[in-house]
Amino acid sequence: MRVDPRSARTLAWVTLFGIAFGFVESSVVVYLRALYYPEGFQFPLKLLHDQHLLTEVAREGATIVILVAVAAIAGSKTWERFGYFLAAFGVWDVFYYVWCKVLIDWPATLADWDVLFLIPLPWIGPVIAPLLVALLMTVYGSMLVVRVSAGKYFRPAFLSWVLSISATIILLYSFISDIAATTQGQSPASYRYELLVTSLLLYSAGFVLACRKPASLLRDV
Repeated sequence: MRVDPRSARTLAWVTLFGIAFGFVESSVVVYLRALYYPEGFQFPLKLLHDQHLLTEVAREGATIVILVAVAAIAGSKTWERFGYFLAAFGVWDVFYYVWCKVLIDWPATLADWDVLFLIPLPWIGPVIAPLLVALLMTVYGSMLVVRVSAGKYFRPAFLSWVLSISATIILLYSFISDIAATTQGQSPASYRYELLVTSLLLYSAGFVLACRKPASLLRDV
């Protein structure tokens, strides 16, 4: 598949943005952990002061707005913009962990637990889980940009939407279901990796189906 030079350049800039934005994110975590976990980050979680908690929630909301804005500027078509959003989000999340490792030598292993997000409830999980999701977003986001810019078929039908929405629900459940660990100061229960794997497979199936032309369209070609 021929890659449009403009899309390739834009995708490179979006990737560079994600790398730099990942550093911004990790630097905030460095300061928060120095304040709340001077002996090193670990579970059970410590509750943030109300002002800090509100600031963190607002910052996370602003992060999503920034990623959406970058995608809107980068793309010219709806699905192309969505591809840029996925790619920017994925690269940002991957390099957040890369920069954390560089700055504070964390995580020690991919099995280390982390607080992933706070909206609408705290998300927690082992580092490998958000990393795999972020890598999937990066790959499929980049593929979507290249595909749309080349004029190739991409149109999610009903089944693609069902698979993607189901994957999202399953993935969110795997991150936010352990209420005892996020709101009651307890150690997290074992992470349910089967939910992670299921959601990644459903996302992949939905993407592949969206790239396939229905038989009726193939007959018209």
